Amino acid sequence: MGFSARSDKGTPQGGPLSPLLANIYLNELDKELTRRGHHFVRYADDCNIYVKSQRAGERVMRSITHFLEKQLKVKVNPDKTKVGSPLRLKFLGFSLGVDRNGAYARPAKQSQKRVKQALKLLTKRNRGVSIEQMFEEIHRKMRGWLQYYSIGKLTGFIQRLDQWLRARIRQYIWKQWKKFKTKITNLQRLGLSYRDAYVFASTRKGYWRTAHSKTLGYSLTNRKLEHLGLINMSKTLQSIQSD
Repeated sequence: MGFSARSDKGTPQGGPLSPLLANIYLNELDKELTRRGHHFVRYADDCNIYVKSQRAGERVMRSITHFLEKQLKVKVNPDKTKVGSPLRLKFLGFSLGVDRNGAYARPAKQSQKRVKQALKLLTKRNRGVSIEQMFEEIHRKMRGWLQYYSIGKLTGFIQRLDQWLRARIRQYIWKQWKKFKTKITNLQRLGLSYRDAYVFASTRKGYWRTAHSKTLGYSLTNRKLEHLGLINMSKTLQSIQSD
């Protein structure tokens, strides 16, 4: 069964028509900003204007808001319009960083938090899906994310995310080995002696602490997890950036 509703205002959210019309209509904004000599970037209806100070930013925001609302008859959302440092504000998921070599793009803090939250949901201990399915879902999610953000500086963040994700996976696998005998058998298959496997399987530590233990790190190594299908995000990022 299909459903449709008539709308007398706006365009469907997420549709291809909205950004196309924004680019056509806001071409006049581009001309006005260029005429005034401002540095700016715009994608559809998302626009950042760069000035030298907070005071100048507030002045330009008032002036451009007036231009948009009076000349172009476009309503400006005050909740989404603000003046701030380009090191904190985001544009299309990116923010700017600065080092001795100058400015560089990086994933905004909000983007980093969102992708970590998405991985957290995919690796919940009680999901009850196979490791193969989970790894496939993680690969689909992260391949596209890394492709999008690869123009930015994110090596350090991805290395930390790799380590955190592996711990989440070890936690998930450990929980799947519910029975005491199952833990001993699987630990032996991974190279531990019966005695060491027995001692470790008897641990009363919580899942997260166990996931960070040296024994589980030694048995479920990074290489073994990768062999099972877990994406190595650091290697994937290097491959994308070297293409």
